[in-house]
Amino acid sequence: MKLLAAILITTMAQIGFASPITLNGAGATFPYPLYSKWFSEYRKKAPDVQVNYNSIGSGGGIRQFADQTVDFGASDAPMTDEQIEKVSGKVVHIPTTLGAVVISYNLGDESSVDLKLTPNLIAEIYLGKIKKWNDPLIQKINPGAKLPDRSIVPVYRSDGSGTTAIFTDYLSKTYPDWKSEVGQGTAVKWKAGIGGRGNEGVTAQIKQTKGTIGYIEFVYAEQNHLPVAAIKNTAGQFVSPSVAAITSAAQGKLKEIPADFRVSITDAGGKKSYPIAGVTYLLVSTELQGEKGKKLLDLLRWIMGPAQQYSAKLSYAPLPKSLIHRVEAKIKTLKVK
Repeated sequence: MKLLAAILITTMAQIGFASPITLNGAGATFPYPLYSKWFSEYRKKAPDVQVNYNSIGSGGGIRQFADQTVDFGASDAPMTDEQIEKVSGKVVHIPTTLGAVVISYNLGDESSVDLKLTPNLIAEIYLGKIKKWNDPLIQKINPGAKLPDRSIVPVYRSDGSGTTAIFTDYLSKTYPDWKSEVGQGTAVKWKAGIGGRGNEGVTAQIKQTKGTIGYIEFVYAEQNHLPVAAIKNTAGQFVSPSVAAITSAAQGKLKEIPADFRVSITDAGGKKSYPIAGVTYLLVSTELQGEKGKKLLDLLRWIMGPAQQYSAKLSYAPLPKSLIHRVEAKIKTLKVK
């Protein structure tokens, strides 16, 4: 019987019934729609690999990576020097795609208004200083728009969030007192509003509650048919989020991207640049283990190649080719034990 069982197991493996190798990842909700597509497509290319990704927020992704409970983490906020020290420096940030944090809103019956906002208006809404949608400061930027006499309800992320890190990084650059009053990072001290967990939670709050305004990744607004504001950029132009506008923001920052890829591309120059754009990362160890390590390396190489074609279809921007070449060179330095 033992011999028969051994033959059966061998035969099943030969005809494709062997258990797949599972790669477990966790982290950012910002790229989750794209990662879901990627990992589904990768399974077609590599049927022996199952990639499980838990969309829990960047803070959770960093924590689980540091605790070594996942094979890779994911974050829109680069790890800090202090966090990197906790993993003995054994981490590589792998940029995967570029995205936009959009300002979405629910004015109620007047939700068809194409809203324009400045960084000052956004900051003062979230500081609780501008409380009504028909405030003269908002009306001045939107002449002729029918804005309701309704209270503004800011919605923010209640969990540790890379989307929050990008949003607060932008406001820290553009509003003098933001950093001292609220802070910058994955979790800050909000002055007004209500919380939602994940991009999904903030999106749900905006959809369900009249008067709300919130910051979410672009694809969540697209998939839920929510309006998004055009934001005034450093060139004085009101720019709506788009793949081209995200790419423009990244192009303006390419020369500033350091060797470890930890970079901010918010408030980028250029007339066509969308100002609240960001890079999202996979966090991987410099020392990968065994067969899982080999499969993870193959996945990373695939992400730098064929996977990029799916980005624009989901309102993300592919990485610039010059950056891809640099990332590929970094991937080659990873060691499998």
